[in-house]
Amino acid sequence: MANWYTADLHFGHSRIIEFCRRPFKSVAEMNAAIIASFQACVGHDDDLWILGDFAFGRADDTKRFENWFHSLPGRKHLIIGNHDDEAVVSLPWESIENLAEIQDGEHALVLCHYPMITWNGARRGALQLFGHVHDQWQGSRNSVNIGVDQWDFRPVQIKDIARRAKRLPVNKHWTDVEHGNEL
Repeated sequence: MANWYTADLHFGHSRIIEFCRRPFKSVAEMNAAIIASFQACVGHDDDLWILGDFAFGRADDTKRFENWFHSLPGRKHLIIGNHDDEAVVSLPWESIENLAEIQDGEHALVLCHYPMITWNGARRGALQLFGHVHDQWQGSRNSVNIGVDQWDFRPVQIKDIARRAKRLPVNKHWTDVEHGNEL
């Protein structure tokens, strides 16, 4: 059993291809590529944490949402994002939260769709994982964007996230909210 993390899949959202310069000719190609990359990584007994914006569409797109949901392997957990309406939230998720605090091996994690400046455990090394900003910002040393636009349209594990976090700069606002606490 392993944990996998991702955000901002935006299944069914044709305009996201242009907005984020995604390398797909159509929404069908994008959906299929994301599903294939997840199926190549995530095992049946793994936990897949989706940090928001699973799909985009109309309320009557329930059948399409269900097809995308069931095409992804693993036990799926949703951290609600700004595009996750009732059709998304009503899918059979293992858990649904606005924010979650979990442990993955030695790593304390705070999962939220949105990037934050500080969070519970930040002074003690807890990593914050987020999405929402797509290709605009990778994050900082202790707050990492795990969206598909940052990770070649695949989910990631904590070892890869922690490796990237070490290479990212300290958030320039860290000392504004956490005086005297070095990373």
